[in-house]
Amino acid sequence: MKKIGRIIFIGLGALLLLCFMVQFILAGMAAFINFEYWKDHMFFVHLFGFNLPIIMLLTAFISKFPRKVYLQLAAIFGLTFLMYVTANISSLFPWVGALHPLFAVLLFLASIAILNTSFRLTFKRH
Repeated sequence: MKKIGRIIFIGLGALLLLCFMVQFILAGMAAFINFEYWKDHMFFVHLFGFNLPIIMLLTAFISKFPRKVYLQLAAIFGLTFLMYVTANISSLFPWVGALHPLFAVLLFLASIAILNTSFRLTFKRH
């Protein structure tokens, strides 16, 4: 059960990484092609933003991952929260909105890190 849970976790981590890549593409399309794509960018994040990491947290419990994975998941939750804050408070504080792409890059890197960690923990040779 532990190994199956870890494989599911890795699949969810890969899906999360893919979702972030789609978000980058949608943001780029909004910036460089047509601003109407911003609606797609905003809609798409609501499909996976907190939902996918919550499911990952549940599978991490089932998989009995070590503390490092939970800390990486906490970073993903925290950065996701900061993404929402920077997207929604920029009308009051425009300079805060400028941090949105920075947190997006950090979120992308955090998703790569958790995918790497979980893969190594699942498939390491003894």
